Amino acid sequence: MIYLHVPFCRSFCTYCGFYSEAVPACPGNGDMARFDRYADSVCAEIVSRADEIRSTLPAGALSGKIDTLYIGGGTPSVLPLSVVSRIVHTLNNTVFGEQYHDYLEFTFEVNPEDVVEKGEEYLKGLMALGVNRFSMGIQSFDDRILRWMNRRHNAEHAEDAYWMMRGLDVRNISIDLIFGVDGLSDATWEATLHKAIGLSPSHISAYQLSVEDGSALSRLVADGKYREAGEDVCRRQYDMLCSMLYEAGYHHYEVSNFAFPGMEARHNSAYWRRVPYVGLGPGAHSALADAEGKVNVRRWNTETESGYVSEMETLSEEDMKVEEIMLGLRTDDGVDPALLPEKVVARLMKEGALAKNVWGKIRIPENHFFVSDEIITELI
Repeated sequence: MIYLHVPFCRSFCTYCGFYSEAVPACPGNGDMARFDRYADSVCAEIVSRADEIRSTLPAGALSGKIDTLYIGGGTPSVLPLSVVSRIVHTLNNTVFGEQYHDYLEFTFEVNPEDVVEKGEEYLKGLMALGVNRFSMGIQSFDDRILRWMNRRHNAEHAEDAYWMMRGLDVRNISIDLIFGVDGLSDATWEATLHKAIGLSPSHISAYQLSVEDGSALSRLVADGKYREAGEDVCRRQYDMLCSMLYEAGYHHYEVSNFAFPGMEARHNSAYWRRVPYVGLGPGAHSALADAEGKVNVRRWNTETESGYVSEMETLSEEDMKVEEIMLGLRTDDGVDPALLPEKVVARLMKEGALAKNVWGKIRIPENHFFVSDEIITELI
């Protein structure tokens, strides 16, 4: 299981706190040299970590590991196809001994504006590399909200990009939405949900707006220029999200993620099950197994475009337990009751804040997902 971080964006969204570097709308020779330096660093990392990467891939049907590649960012779609191709071919040749590898799931994040500008040939080129799932950050179908978020696309281009992909017979498309924005009315949110449901993507991720350190939004809050939406508003919009997507046939399998049955994100689901993975590129994180098979090694790359180095830590048994609880309770898979304090579980089940799923594991019911953080805090 492999994640590749692309640290480039053409502009910075108001809310974003992820590591990224700005590139102009029309990259020149200097920017191509910058992309090439990034590719040099990533390809060198792939070669140096080849054995580590192989250790996270399936060794047999019962290994529990999965064969996925996720290219995220930043905005991966700002990269020229030649740069993406070079990195993917290096990865495939180094790890699998073949130029093309048929990944179980190969996700590539795109910005709608890049899709519209670069067109079908760019998408076809990505698909020829093996991409079989696209994740597109739409966030809203309201142009006023999109401008406030400093998104490059408008609602029309979001739809154009989606239908361009569908026109190429891409069936596995995930879209991102954001709710809980001050000034986002329930009516506007409902209209965005209707529009999203009308497109019928295989997967929808919907996140409550949060104030991330280092983001433009955090500075607006600090300067008194933005007031966070009230909890009652956020709860109401989350409930609208859950009920409307349920009616449309989506499976709510994680706090913020919905999919048509069988189309749940394999890569992200593996994160929540604590499956080992390698993170490549600046700012990327890895979760690795030790010699005994315990997924207790954490490794992260420094946030620089080239010449970055890694730091590592080893989790204690208690750290691993807490992580398993925190991740597992975000999903409808739940966690083993043996990991949880019996008396607290009994009380929370009586209150309806916990329940048993069909596998006998403890989970948070959907009608309490919104307060999952508070429930998890009581259990760890």
